[in-house]
Amino acid sequence: MTKVLIVKTSSMGDVIHMLPAVTDAHRACPGLVLDWVVEEPFAAIPAWHPAVRQVIPVAIRRWRKRPLQKDTWREIAQAHARLCEEYYDWVVDSQGLLKSAWLASWARGLKAGYDQSSVREPLASLFYDHRISVARDAHAIARNRHLLAQALGYDNTTLPLDYGLGGLVSRAGRLTPVVPVVLPTRYTLFLHATSRRDKEWGIQRWIALGHRMNALGMHVLLPWGSEREHANAEAIAAGLDHALVLPRLGLNQMAQVLSGAQTVIGVDTGLVHLAAALGRPTVALYLTTAPGLTGVLAGESGALACNLSLQQGDLTEDSIMLRLHPWLTKQAATAGDSAA
Repeated sequence: MTKVLIVKTSSMGDVIHMLPAVTDAHRACPGLVLDWVVEEPFAAIPAWHPAVRQVIPVAIRRWRKRPLQKDTWREIAQAHARLCEEYYDWVVDSQGLLKSAWLASWARGLKAGYDQSSVREPLASLFYDHRISVARDAHAIARNRHLLAQALGYDNTTLPLDYGLGGLVSRAGRLTPVVPVVLPTRYTLFLHATSRRDKEWGIQRWIALGHRMNALGMHVLLPWGSEREHANAEAIAAGLDHALVLPRLGLNQMAQVLSGAQTVIGVDTGLVHLAAALGRPTVALYLTTAPGLTGVLAGESGALACNLSLQQGDLTEDSIMLRLHPWLTKQAATAGDSAA
C-alpha cells in the first residue's frame, strides 16, 4: 500500500487540472491511498474523485487577512496537527509555491515537487527531497500528470485523460444539497461572471448569443457569485425570451447544473474548466490571456472542449456557433432518434 498526500490548494481551475493525475495514479498504483490538501472553498472538488480518501482543508487566504487573531493561530495549529497525524510515502506539492511547499513541509514523509527550472517560485524547490523536471511549456494538466507519475514511478504516457468525475451526479449522497429550482429540459449555461472586469465579454454580446440559443430551443441559464454579477445576469436575462437567473449556488449544486447542460459557454473562470471536466460541450472565452497552457481540455467523454481567444481574433458569436454547430447537430440527431 502506497500512501500519498497531494498539496494542490487553489485556484478552482488549478485544482480541477490536478484530477486527471489522480486518476492516472489510481489506475497505475494498486492499493494507493491518497489524501489532498486544498483551500477550503474548493474542498468539494477533490472529494468528488473516488480515489481520494480524505480532503484536508486549509485557509491560507483567510489566515493572511487575519494574522493577529487567536482563531487564525488555532486553525493553523489544528491543520498542522492533522497533517502530522500519519506518515506518507510521498508528499507531492504540485502547486509549486512557497505557501504550498510550507504546507507540504508540515506533513511526515518524503517531499516531491518541481525542480528549480520547472517550479513557479524557485525557492519552493528547496523544500523537496525529490525534485522533478517538467516542461514549462506543457499544459497544466500534462505537468501535473508528469509530476505525479515521476514521483510515484509509473508511466502515464499511454493513460487516457480522465478527470474521474464520470457519473458524479448519480453517485448516492455525493452532491448535496440539491439545486433549489426546477431546471428546463434543454438549456445552455452562460458562465458570464468573473471577478476581473477585463475578462468580461459584455452584456449585449451575451444577449446576442442567447437569442441564437433560444432559436435552437434552449433556455439560457445564468449563474452568479456577487451582487454585480447578479445584476449582469438579470440584465442578460431581460434581453432574452427564455432565460433563467439561477439562485446563488454552491459547488455541489453548480456541478449538478453543469452536468445537465447541452452546452456551456464561459469566460476564463474555474467553472468553465469544471464543465469540461464533467464532459459537457464547452467553449471557453479568453479575453486577456492565451489559453495554450491552461485552456479547457476534453477528457475520455470526447465532448467538445474549445478555447477561443481575443488575441486570435475569433471571439464572436459566429465563431462560437461555428464550434458548437457539429455538436448541436449531433445532439439534435440523437434527440430525433430517441423520439422515433
